[in-house]
Amino acid sequence: MPMLEIRRHSKRNGDEAVHLSQEGVELARWSGTLMGPFETVATSVAPRARETAIAMGFAVTLELPTLPNVNGFLQESQAASYDVGAPFTRLARLVNRRGSIASDYSHALARQWGDLMAPLGPGDAALVIGHGGHIECGLVTLFPEADHDEWGALFGYMEGARLHYDAVARRFHDIEFVRG
Repeated sequence: MPMLEIRRHSKRNGDEAVHLSQEGVELARWSGTLMGPFETVATSVAPRARETAIAMGFAVTLELPTLPNVNGFLQESQAASYDVGAPFTRLARLVNRRGSIASDYSHALARQWGDLMAPLGPGDAALVIGHGGHIECGLVTLFPEADHDEWGALFGYMEGARLHYDAVARRFHDIEFVRG
C-alpha cells in the first residue's frame, strides 16, 4: 500500500519570518536522514515549506496551489482557538461545521492529498510539507470518527503523521503520529 507522510515545516525566527532559521535547516537536515525515499515530494507555495524539503535532502516535485478560501479558513480557525477541549477535538468541531469555510478548506486539502496518491504503487511513498493548523484540519477530515481527544497537541516543527492509502477503496487509513 502507498504511504503519505505529512510534516509541518521546520523552524524559522518568529511567526512573521518567511525563511527557515539556521536551526530550522539543521533540524530539517537531521529529520531527512530518518525518512524516504519518496516518489513525490509536495510543498505549499511558502518558501519555508520548500526550504524544509530541500534541507531534508529531497527535491520538490510538486508545489501545491494555495486554496482560494485560505483567508477565510485562517479567520475561522483563529476564532476556534478560543474553543474548549483538546486541540484536535476543537478542530474537529470546526471542520464538521457544515457550510463553514474551514470545512470546505479542510476537505479540499484532504482531496489534494488523495490526488497525490493516485499515481503511486504498492510500497511507494509521498511527502507533503505543510503548515501547522492546516495539516491538522486535513487529518481530522480524513479521520472523522477517530478519538481526537487522544491525538495530543497540535504539531510542532517537523512533526506530522504517516498515513497508508488503500488505492482500491481510494481512502486513507492507519494514521501514525510522528512527534519530536
